[in-house]
Amino acid sequence: MDASPLGSVDKALLALDTLAGFGAAGAPLATLAQAVGVSKPTLHRTLAALRHRGYAEQAPDGAYRLGPAALALGGTYLAEENLPALLHPALTALSEEVDELVHLGVLAGREVVYLDKVEPQRAVRVWSAVGRRRAAATTALGRALLSVQELDDAALARFAGDDTTPRRLRAALADARTSGVAGETEENEPGIACVAVPLLRAGRAVAAVSITAPVERLRGAARAERVGALRKVLPSLLPAGLGVPGAAG
Repeated sequence: MDASPLGSVDKALLALDTLAGFGAAGAPLATLAQAVGVSKPTLHRTLAALRHRGYAEQAPDGAYRLGPAALALGGTYLAEENLPALLHPALTALSEEVDELVHLGVLAGREVVYLDKVEPQRAVRVWSAVGRRRAAATTALGRALLSVQELDDAALARFAGDDTTPRRLRAALADARTSGVAGETEENEPGIACVAVPLLRAGRAVAAVSITAPVERLRGAARAERVGALRKVLPSLLPAGLGVPGAAG
């Protein structure tokens, strides 16, 4: 590896990487210095600078750990307003792989908001458009997002609303949790079906991606092929820190 053009910055970045590796418990100065490969006085100065900006903090027992400013970076980077630009290349690659319509959506109350949309070469006429909303309970995107939440009976009833029944929604979410993929068939538009996966950060869904196609292209082997593309294409193109759930069994 080439030498860093600015050694002090490189030491600070190495210190952050090392702190992240020790998690919430942190580590004492001597342990960190050994892991980073610098002397304790050198690392102490680096940590003092990081603490000054909130990127590191010292626990009552003396251990150092990541500070709130470092933890906030990931949230800012993956904020809703940044997701379309960050994820558009992944959506485009997925659409090209299956030649189907691909959507990106996030949860807003009881609804899914469409943040981005990539059209295939073969046109598929559907209601969706960037900025539009649809009930989360009846969409593959919404079910993917809800499948990673713990919903009690009251929450299930609230999300179901007048669009479906709590029992039907519970069954759809259970299936999504088991398979890692949510789906819906002709619940929003005749002849149209969708499959979707949540995009996870530290176990929490920050968005979901779906494939929308005519029903005949989301049945049997054709559905399995498109679900496979969701799992194969997306992970390698997602920003660091985002992933998709794996299938059970």
